[in-house]
Amino acid sequence: MFKVGIIGAGKIARKMAKTLAAVNDMEVGAIASRSLEKAKAFADECNVKKAYGSYEELVDDADIDLVYIATPHSHHYDQALLTVNASKPVLVEKAFTANAHQAERLLTVAREKGVFITEAIWTRYMPLSLKIKEIVDSGIIGEPHLLTANLCYRVEDVARIVRPELCGGALLDLGVYAINFARMYFGNNVQKTVSNCILGATGMDMQESISLVYSGNKMANLLAGALCQSDRQGIISGTEGYIRVDSINCPRLVEVYRDYVLHAQYYCPEDIITGYEYEVLECKRCIEAGLLESPLMPHKETVSVMRQMDALRKEWGVRYPMDEE
Repeated sequence: MFKVGIIGAGKIARKMAKTLAAVNDMEVGAIASRSLEKAKAFADECNVKKAYGSYEELVDDADIDLVYIATPHSHHYDQALLTVNASKPVLVEKAFTANAHQAERLLTVAREKGVFITEAIWTRYMPLSLKIKEIVDSGIIGEPHLLTANLCYRVEDVARIVRPELCGGALLDLGVYAINFARMYFGNNVQKTVSNCILGATGMDMQESISLVYSGNKMANLLAGALCQSDRQGIISGTEGYIRVDSINCPRLVEVYRDYVLHAQYYCPEDIITGYEYEVLECKRCIEAGLLESPLMPHKETVSVMRQMDALRKEWGVRYPMDEE
């Protein structure tokens, strides 16, 4: 049985616990929170055998094979560093850290200690996401030139969005998906970036548009926001047709059009639980193979994404306390 220890007892941790309960040969081995009472309540609700009132107890548990960090972005660095120093493999929820500097330091320590670590941006590990790359590379839509992606939810009053000390804003929470969508299918050879942003009362980015120009006459237009709902679609347009992705962060349906006529449809696997399972299955595969990173989300890509978001925040004047460290 592959046992996952979870740091953080919030909504996303509950989703992971319920996901792993349905995966063969996997389970949540322990839950840790700063509050033992909260950890015990989580354990009772999600049928987890061990509950800890400190993160140190969880990372020191010899039965845990992988630690999943499911806390706000602001806490990822310290908790992941604690885990790596305990020589425990770790899956860190997106955004990986507050900034690129933290990401580089964390990955350096992990490399020096020979500990597996990867970013839990679930889209990168989903079978249908990988299928989209196959479709683009097949040439069925011709030469791709334009990509659009958007992800918006009404979360303008949520603490992790509005509080600078929690690394708030739409970018690290939602825009990161649009950026990753563009990078998965158009790469990272960005020649020019133009962006606009609307700041909230606390100085955090509430809504943004990001336009990226690549070599080869390619362009990506990305939208993310915490003030409204959107269709969450991704469109990849080529000389012979286009691909429509129904949800850029958790794709369930992909449609391929040639000359504006529906050519093919692809669906996510019928046995999908939530989509969270794929990132954990990939961690298990990598750990068993003795890898220190996943080829689906290499360390250099994680750092590159953080640098891209750092540059955008700098342009917008969005600052976090840990940017001064």
